[in-house]
Amino acid sequence: MSFLNSARTFITVPLLCLSLYAGGGGKGLVSGGGAESMAFAITSSAFENQGKIPKRYTCDGTDVSPPLAWGGVPEGTESLVLIVDDPDAPDPAAPRMTWVHWILYNIPPTAVDLPEAVAAADLPQGTQQGLNDWQRTGYGGPCPPIGRHRYFFKFYAVDTVLSELQEPTKAQLEQAMSGHILKAAQLIGTYQRSS
Repeated sequence: MSFLNSARTFITVPLLCLSLYAGGGGKGLVSGGGAESMAFAITSSAFENQGKIPKRYTCDGTDVSPPLAWGGVPEGTESLVLIVDDPDAPDPAAPRMTWVHWILYNIPPTAVDLPEAVAAADLPQGTQQGLNDWQRTGYGGPCPPIGRHRYFFKFYAVDTVLSELQEPTKAQLEQAMSGHILKAAQLIGTYQRSS
């Protein structure tokens, strides 16, 4: 093996390891694949993926939205969508419905995060809200009647701006997004009230 070939091997292996390390990590659970330099992912500094959501972000605390951040938005994304729901309602041992806690859509693809306790006036410009299952807009935190529930923070990169909607329900938003989703990612948190 020549010196040049040895040098190429020496340089390529560490770079490959570095790229694999950089693509993983974080607190989010990534769905989908792709060749982007960074995987499409959503994370929170408040809780790990599959971890416990702190009381602050629930009905037992101040019921404010947790901080969220994301990266790896794919090329061609025109807007981002966030749906937060609980598939374990009312009882994880016998779930009967999925309860919707928060809907945001038309988040600009240039946005990179949402701060804790984000107010409607402080959402990224152009962001719109849908109706949660309390029949209102805005964040409604975990408040499970029984057992430990899972809360899915579902995040979508969409190839269009969803301009025809007016405070849509989750079903209406999902119908509008159908055929337009470029990538999806999710973060899962859990919460159980003290007995």
